Amino acid sequence: MEKIAWKVDGMSCTNCALSIHKYLQSNGIMEPKVSFMEGEVQFEMPTTTSKEKLIQGIQNIGYKVRGQEEAAPPKKWLDNNRDRAFFCLLFALPILVPMLPGIHWHFMMQPLVQLLFTIPIFILGMGYFGKSAWFSITKGIPNMNVLVAIGALASFGYSLYGTITGQGEAFAYYETTATIITLVFFGNYLEDASVQSTQRALKDLVKAQKVMANMIVFDDQHKEIIFNVESNTLKVGDLILINAGETIPMDSKILWGEASVNESIVTGESVPVYRKMHDLLLGGSTIDNGTVKAYVTAVGDDTVLANILKMVKAAQGEKPPVQILADKISAVFVPLVLSIALLTLLGNYFFAHNAFGNSIGFGQSMLRAIAVLVISCPCAMGLATPAAIAVGLGRGARNGVLFKNAKSLETFKDIKQVVFDKTGTLTTGHFDLANFKVQDGMTEEDFKMIAYSLEKYSNHPIAKCISTHWKNTEAIKWQHIEEVKGMGIKATDKEGNIYWAGSYKTLGNNKAEDGHNVYLQKNDLLLGWIDVNDQIRIEAKEIIDTLHKQGVHTVLLSGDRKEKCEQVGKALGIQEIIAEQSPADKLNKLDALTKISPTAMVGDGINDAPALAKATIGISLSNASHIAIQSAQVILMNQGLKNLPMALGLGRRTYETIKENLIWAFSYNIIAIPVAALGLLGTWGPTYGALIMGLSDVVLAINSLRLFKKKLV
Repeated sequence: MEKIAWKVDGMSCTNCALSIHKYLQSNGIMEPKVSFMEGEVQFEMPTTTSKEKLIQGIQNIGYKVRGQEEAAPPKKWLDNNRDRAFFCLLFALPILVPMLPGIHWHFMMQPLVQLLFTIPIFILGMGYFGKSAWFSITKGIPNMNVLVAIGALASFGYSLYGTITGQGEAFAYYETTATIITLVFFGNYLEDASVQSTQRALKDLVKAQKVMANMIVFDDQHKEIIFNVESNTLKVGDLILINAGETIPMDSKILWGEASVNESIVTGESVPVYRKMHDLLLGGSTIDNGTVKAYVTAVGDDTVLANILKMVKAAQGEKPPVQILADKISAVFVPLVLSIALLTLLGNYFFAHNAFGNSIGFGQSMLRAIAVLVISCPCAMGLATPAAIAVGLGRGARNGVLFKNAKSLETFKDIKQVVFDKTGTLTTGHFDLANFKVQDGMTEEDFKMIAYSLEKYSNHPIAKCISTHWKNTEAIKWQHIEEVKGMGIKATDKEGNIYWAGSYKTLGNNKAEDGHNVYLQKNDLLLGWIDVNDQIRIEAKEIIDTLHKQGVHTVLLSGDRKEKCEQVGKALGIQEIIAEQSPADKLNKLDALTKISPTAMVGDGINDAPALAKATIGISLSNASHIAIQSAQVILMNQGLKNLPMALGLGRRTYETIKENLIWAFSYNIIAIPVAALGLLGTWGPTYGALIMGLSDVVLAINSLRLFKKKLV
């Protein structure tokens, strides 16, 4: 199967996305992903399916497939809502201006003249709204363009009948046709601009991917030559030169030099960090001061920035639970409004009377029905959640908080307790060798060699500390070695001797002083023990205090010794301390805690992965193990806990914004439709309706954009 990724113009809400989704499914496409916020369609296309047929079908429904090219082709005239709106306005103004008080352009009031000015607007409108409406109906997915097309067609047809039969004055509603089409085009243009503004944080990340790079090559004399190339032409292993003020083009590793690097585009932390030889550089970051030579370690979709973009886009395409009801209503909204408009037409024609007690007539009844059609806004309900989600995810990404799915944003509102791992989470995970003791009969050199030979096979921070301090060119070659989760490293040499470097649990019948980090054994004989020091993260105390002020219960859940856990827990003021837990114990404890109340788990190690997956929300640090990051739903990119309260606050504020948007969307339609049906908008009802409908989506976008400025903590 071929993987397809198309840019599609014209999608403005979930109803549009649903139309394309159902069309693709009806043509044999399984599980297509359609995101109207991104204007993207992704799916796997069977070899038996025609790509050209799908493109034509999507365009017949009223949307424009831009193709797979990265650079958008040159825009054609009248190919976007802004151009269409201004084109229509040129012909609509001569019709509308004579109707203003005090202006007497009798020539422009003639039905035939108004018809001539309306025809270009009507043709353009029907070519866009009418075509989309017709194909959406034939596919069984009526969209909002059906309402606009019927309203414009009814007013134009009624006016044309009057002109042909010589009753132009009584039947002249050409201005209604002109204003409906013109104002809806303007509304769509404002909606496009509003939706795009909610994506600004994501756009910043996209821009950071497209930069120039100084690539280093060598001539036949082995002299360096610098070529200025586009970053997307780089390959893994290429050498690059990055000077002060330049953007790091791709993920790379420093070979020479040192620099002060601003990584705020990825981590949200504006304070520059010092980077030296062998340190990694994140693509999209900026060199504030210094010059480095580096080699490229990842390009394209494999870079950290590209993965962030994929993660945010994937999260935007998901629907949180709160959106389900709105989607169900949106799916039946258009048929419902058509029914209400028909009832409005019949009800007003047969039962409504003016102030003089006379029937209002068919013309006024039709205007009220048209007002119902154009004032209703299914897009508002479809846009309410995605707009808020887009801003929430964007603000999170800009501040180094990545959400793998939209559901996590909503779920944060329920979190009542946060569980922390100790090592590498509440502490820095950078250990210093504090002390060690060798038992009688064992030399210090042999003890260090055995410890290094075992611990170099573990990724645990304590093991890394020991193997780094005692790195030796000589090491034991093991017949078999394994890491036993929650216990330590176990190995067997060629002679069959069994070695352990592990916790107090591995001692068995050995009697030894409790409380040390690592115990070394050979064939159940204690060889000695090792102690390391781990520093508590600078921000940890402030983070814990902030959570307590928010009424969040804090728990320390660790596999480390009880004494060490209590030392850290009491220093930070953590309310509940649970120590000496194996990965299975952690999983069971998390299960019990989540049954009490929704729980977030913060961890960074392999041992934390099951618990992270089990928690209501798993939160991992960016420097965590790969499996921990895969198991978590939220990743803190600044390599610390600093943004944890912000992540919790962003989740709550996003949910509040979604609720506000949905209340507005439902209230607007519940109030606006009866107002239009009862004729309270007057003879200019369709015009006011089209204007109000266009602005309704803008209100949602503006309210969503407030998320960028709301206080989160």
